[in-house]
Amino acid sequence: MSIWEYANPVKFIRATDRVLPWVSALALVCLVTGLIWGFFFTPEDYRQGSTVKIIYLHVPSALMAINAWIMMLVASLIWIVRRHHVSALAARAAAPVGTVFTLIALATGALWGQPMWGTWWAWDPRLTSFLILFLFYLGYMALWAAIENDDTAADLTSILCLVGSVFALLSRYAVNFWNQGLHQGASLSLDAEENVADVFWYPLLVCIAGFVALFIALVFLRTQTEIRARRARALLARERRA
Repeated sequence: MSIWEYANPVKFIRATDRVLPWVSALALVCLVTGLIWGFFFTPEDYRQGSTVKIIYLHVPSALMAINAWIMMLVASLIWIVRRHHVSALAARAAAPVGTVFTLIALATGALWGQPMWGTWWAWDPRLTSFLILFLFYLGYMALWAAIENDDTAADLTSILCLVGSVFALLSRYAVNFWNQGLHQGASLSLDAEENVADVFWYPLLVCIAGFVALFIALVFLRTQTEIRARRARALLARERRA
């Protein structure tokens, strides 16, 4: 069995219909468990107080905002190389989800930054690249909406996705590229010295798992919707020609 079989819209819908209830249940369990654990059963930080608990929303949403764009990049490259419509529609389906994650990350970052830095916003390298990534999300969705021909829209948005990937990478690694800036280093790292304390680490991992599962569930559901909408548009166009 090849993964390319799922480029067939019918097979994709059948496969995701089987997986969707399990992924949705996993997202619900992980999010409820992680958020309750993190907000109600972890101590206050000795420096940040209760503000540190924003980490359970900010870090997973920021992580998924970047990874959603990377997923869109991979799907766009598949469309460019192999011309599989499901991959282009999956990229389109992921964009609104990634946009919401990016907005959550920006909002929670401001709430976190104000008491820590004394300001809601700073033109820090990571924050600035993240804001630009958010604008790319909006531009990507606007471009899809502005072009009637789906194949032409997929081609142009794929190019836009390639360009926007620069800012997705900058959002992730800006702290490593530039030492100056208010934003702290990574909360999660393969280097144990850079990780948060275990009391915050474990519920954070559960929250991240919940956000990942939620993203997968929403992208599966939205891709199914995009496939059906494309099919409906094709049938309507055929009826008009007849």
